[in-house]
Amino acid sequence: MISTAINKLLIANRGEIACRVIRTARQLGIKTVAVYSDADRDALHVSMADEAVHIGAAPSRDSYLNYARVIEAAKQTGAQAIHPGYGFLSENADFCQACTDHNIIFVGPPVEAIAAMGSKSAAKRIMEAAEVPLVPGYHGEDQSSTTLKAAADEMGYPVLLKAVAGGGGKGMRQVWQAADFDEALAAAKRESMGAFGNDDMLVEKYLTQPRHVEIQVFCDQHGNAVYLFERDCSLQRRHQKVIEEAPAPGLSEELRQQMGEAAIRAAQAINYQGAGTVEFLLDSDGSFYFMEMNTRLQVEHPVTEMITGQDLVEWQLQVAAGEALPAQQHELQINGHAFEARIYAEDPDNEFLPDTGTLSFLQTPIPTGNVRVDTGVVQGDQVSVHYDPMIAKLIVWDSDRDSALQRLQNALRDYRIHGVKTNIDFLHRLSSHPAFAAAKLETRFIENHHDSIFQAVDSKTLTEQTQQTLALASLYLLLKQGHHAKQAFACHQSPWRQLGSWRLNQPYEQQVNIAIKNEAFQVTAIQLGDTPDQGYRVYTADSDALDCTINGELNGNSLSATLNDQQINASVGESDTNYRLFTDQYSLEFTQLQPQWGDIEHDNGDSLTAPMNGTVVTHLVAAGADVKADDALIVMEAMKMEHTLRAPSDGKVIDFFFQPGELVDGGAVLVNFEANAS
Repeated sequence: MISTAINKLLIANRGEIACRVIRTARQLGIKTVAVYSDADRDALHVSMADEAVHIGAAPSRDSYLNYARVIEAAKQTGAQAIHPGYGFLSENADFCQACTDHNIIFVGPPVEAIAAMGSKSAAKRIMEAAEVPLVPGYHGEDQSSTTLKAAADEMGYPVLLKAVAGGGGKGMRQVWQAADFDEALAAAKRESMGAFGNDDMLVEKYLTQPRHVEIQVFCDQHGNAVYLFERDCSLQRRHQKVIEEAPAPGLSEELRQQMGEAAIRAAQAINYQGAGTVEFLLDSDGSFYFMEMNTRLQVEHPVTEMITGQDLVEWQLQVAAGEALPAQQHELQINGHAFEARIYAEDPDNEFLPDTGTLSFLQTPIPTGNVRVDTGVVQGDQVSVHYDPMIAKLIVWDSDRDSALQRLQNALRDYRIHGVKTNIDFLHRLSSHPAFAAAKLETRFIENHHDSIFQAVDSKTLTEQTQQTLALASLYLLLKQGHHAKQAFACHQSPWRQLGSWRLNQPYEQQVNIAIKNEAFQVTAIQLGDTPDQGYRVYTADSDALDCTINGELNGNSLSATLNDQQINASVGESDTNYRLFTDQYSLEFTQLQPQWGDIEHDNGDSLTAPMNGTVVTHLVAAGADVKADDALIVMEAMKMEHTLRAPSDGKVIDFFFQPGELVDGGAVLVNFEANAS
């Protein structure tokens, strides 16, 4: 139970973390206040809170990053404390100071601690003094490109450029050779300035086979400090975590203690309070090096909660209210194993480009003691271009790693989304990879196993999936059509309700036109009895494509079918004439075509079109410039990440259709490009 210091809490965030904080606050009897932008008027966190205050327009700089409006909302509603969540203002020292100035409790560390860790270069110096091991690198104040490149040349490639004020993989670039340094530095500085308002950089030696292992620390206002063990976050893409687990596999008790004690030294060196994470690179020889300290709650904190049985948000609120830590080090134990997979609206097959759209179908695994879903969306919500594309976090627990991994794979099959592209199938392939099952972890795991993770489904399996999908899709569309017909002719005496097979000397035939993976099929369905309940024979002109019998029932989006005596349960997500079929083994998209379907359009592969909705950041060449193939031409930004478009061949940039700062729609042509004659 929290003391009366906090009886109303404002959450200065959105999405799943806002919902997660609200749940704990509610259990503690604390009233909650949500804040929201124009884009989030109908968001889940707004409906869950006791009160909600509008703080501005959709762009985060006009709402969630405008801390003056957040402070005003707290004062207006009488909230004694503000929980910043993660991202946005969570590590903003000015915001923390503003809370103090207005006698509002900031649920996080003191402003001095945030400031100390807010500069990666300053943090390195503090850690060195605290005898926390450091990766070799340059952390100096001279930010000239000449000095930075000289440092990189001296320590040898590859190196890692990191934004001094950065986090979340933004303002970060790997550089593998000297020739690429200048372009990488310019891009990293540009991204850092856009994300943090600061383009200072540091350069570190890039370890080629490290693991990313982080320690959860907690400190109170009375000098107590503990570590709640570690998380392995090695599975990453674009320096952002994809799957996290706790505890780190293969870590000895001795190494765990060494890393935990080093993390506490790091926290105590800055007089830390509250929840913090000290991130280390762990080399194959057992050496570990300080990377950074995140002065906030981490996205992946649920795996720590699952193995310790502790509610870290409750701990945060207790510490912020001036209470002592709920447990001492000897009272904390590891129980079992947990994984977290981040469900994103993105296309793994297209360089993980974020996607936007409506969640037209959303079915999550059933939450149990072993399965947890932290989300901030419901079916029908929009995934907006304005914010991070994370839809949810899927967390699983079991008594050991193998059992927990099996639960993760099963739960991913039960997570079903249509309306936007997602990384769910990618996560399933990743979690099913033999090297991951064997815990052969490193930060370049995805790159090093790219071919096997992204390998195409073999032709035999694809044919089987296509055949099954054709049959189930045909049944779904036929039953759906029958359901609509029954609704249209609601009179019980109407003969149309039977949808019978009476035809003069002819069976009742229907045509269903379906496309799967850009291949069109015309399916003939012959009703086997007087009613659709008795099933169909469905076949194509090419009997190798499909020829089977099928029957079943449709209940909303759930389809229970018998296909050639095989029982199959499936779900179908729908968006206009586009669908996705989900089974326990796979998911596959299909499209219902009109009778005059004709040819299916194919992607023209134009590399100079916007890959998504976003904003033009800068032109990298002038209009009229002659360029070589793969030269960088234009940079656009979407969902906090930069994307560089390059020349598809030698040629000339005639003109740019959009200027820096302008919004563009996905698919819009950005550059008027003329290829050289071959």
